[in-house]
Amino acid sequence: MARLEDHFSLGEKLGEGQFGTAYLCADKATHKIYACKSIPKRKLHSQEDVEEVRREIQIMHHLSEHPNVVQIKGTYEDSTSVHIVMELCGGGELFDRIIKKGRFSEREAAKHIKMIVRAVEACHSAGVMHRDLKPENFLFVNPDDDAELKVIDFGLSVFFKPGQVFSDVVGSPYYVAPEVLLKHYGPEVDVWSAGVILYILLSGFPPFSAGTESEILREVLQGELDVESDPWTSISDSAKDLVKKMLDRDPRKRFSAKQVLRHPWIVDNGVIPDIPLIPSHP
Repeated sequence: MARLEDHFSLGEKLGEGQFGTAYLCADKATHKIYACKSIPKRKLHSQEDVEEVRREIQIMHHLSEHPNVVQIKGTYEDSTSVHIVMELCGGGELFDRIIKKGRFSEREAAKHIKMIVRAVEACHSAGVMHRDLKPENFLFVNPDDDAELKVIDFGLSVFFKPGQVFSDVVGSPYYVAPEVLLKHYGPEVDVWSAGVILYILLSGFPPFSAGTESEILREVLQGELDVESDPWTSISDSAKDLVKKMLDRDPRKRFSAKQVLRHPWIVDNGVIPDIPLIPSHP
């Protein structure tokens, strides 16, 4: 495999994940700037860890042409690390924009969720389940208000076949689907996670929250979905309908990504009132 330093020079550190560290990197030939995720081999303790990295790279190549999926440029290996070079999304995380704004107007929320669910639909059409969708894993390509959103971090993603059932518990507490906690699930879990993101975009807080992680997970399993109290009184019935269909606890009744994209609130988002909602305060 080609060596990273033959083609790229590493720059400043961008962030750190479970296995790897992300850096800025520059193509020595074109001087174009990319992001590089470097995974030290010493962190890959088992054959299973090695397989997960291989699968992540394979999945990224598989989905790389989609406009809402981060594009992989190449992979490199040396004696100490595996390096994944990908396009640089310089607009920051969706998470940071949520923190900054508090809440989004319906039109903005519809625009963002449309890009998120397009990415989900692309994954599912290619037989890929992401399993860790959250605002931290969506990056804007640039700082503009109308920038494209791209899904990143396929570290927990897997290939699936229709009807295949998974049982390993993965994901993040606020965003994990109830059936993951019950250890019996399929790709519908990604639509649940996208539904949680939509709920947050519209209201400014997650649908199921509590003091401790175990209490959050209990809420995910049993808590009541509130789309009636403030600020939901100022949100359209159509938006509430979509939230409820994405956060149906029965995965057989839950909307698929395709159905979400066909929902009137998404299709007609040009006619959604662009009322800048007042940021919610606890």
